[in-house]
Amino acid sequence: MKKLSDIKRFRLYVWLVPAFWLINILEDVIKGEGDLPARMVNETWLVIFVSAINYRLLEYTLPKLSWKKLFPGILVLPLYAVAYSLGLFIWRQLGVTLHIFTPLGTPVTMSDRIGILMGYGIGSVLFFAIVRHVYNYIKLKQAAQQLLIERQQAELNYLKSQTNPHFLFNTLNNIYSLSRDKSDLAPESILRLSKILRYMLYETSGPYIAIEQDLKIIDDYIALEKLRYDDSLRINFNSDLEDVRQSLPPLLLMPLVENAFKHGVSETRDRPYVDIHLSIKNRQLLFVVKNSTGDPAGDNKAKMSIGLSNLRRQLELLYADYQLDVQQGDYVFTATLKINLASHV
Repeated sequence: MKKLSDIKRFRLYVWLVPAFWLINILEDVIKGEGDLPARMVNETWLVIFVSAINYRLLEYTLPKLSWKKLFPGILVLPLYAVAYSLGLFIWRQLGVTLHIFTPLGTPVTMSDRIGILMGYGIGSVLFFAIVRHVYNYIKLKQAAQQLLIERQQAELNYLKSQTNPHFLFNTLNNIYSLSRDKSDLAPESILRLSKILRYMLYETSGPYIAIEQDLKIIDDYIALEKLRYDDSLRINFNSDLEDVRQSLPPLLLMPLVENAFKHGVSETRDRPYVDIHLSIKNRQLLFVVKNSTGDPAGDNKAKMSIGLSNLRRQLELLYADYQLDVQQGDYVFTATLKINLASHV
């Protein structure tokens, strides 16, 4: 792990060092300095030294400083000051001796030369430190954003893992009621349930699915629910879609339909009904589910089932522009969902 960490830190310097070298060369070009080939070699020789010192200072010495180790750190820092001044001067003289570094310009005293080189060294530290800070800040923001995305995806998966068993539990209750009454409709209900299970297992793993596929499953679910009731149950399901291939998160609309039967029709004794309307125009989705209930309006506070609670949270994670309203009236419950499909986050 330590070697991997060293490699990641070293990658920054692969382009940071040439960038510093290029900036200094461009400065010489702008100033109109002569002997550009020699200056390029001289710059390369100096950059090698300051880059090695900067890497040691910024990646190892400064990160290890702490209040507990403040005194040893204070003792180490002056050594870097010497390295950026006298050490850089000695490195320059070594280059001159090896005929790598070519003295250019007007000769100056040793003390002035050390001062010039120290300014060069301090400038390199500031450049490396600022770029390194900006780079690490960007990487940190990217990591935080990625962590947020992964966290939201995990929460979405958790919500789906709650919704699907809840949906299956209610469906199995329906089949159980038919089986207990020894109804001839039990085999048909099991067949419809198998179609729904196949859809949930093989079609809902991705983030999107064509709206027409979700509508087929809603049709199957409604047909499965109708098996429990006689002709007194009235169901009206209509849709107005510009394009049935438009994408939507799978089973996103199902909780509203399921809620209409479990908490509405099943509790209605007189003339139960469910009215469902879906329209999508110009990427604007409108889904209205209206059903009978067994309760009067009362205090007008609508009951929030597990499915509706999960749906509301999924919408928060999936879309920036949406509206989910539920209203409890006199023996009627209305859920209205509006989504700007273009606002998917």
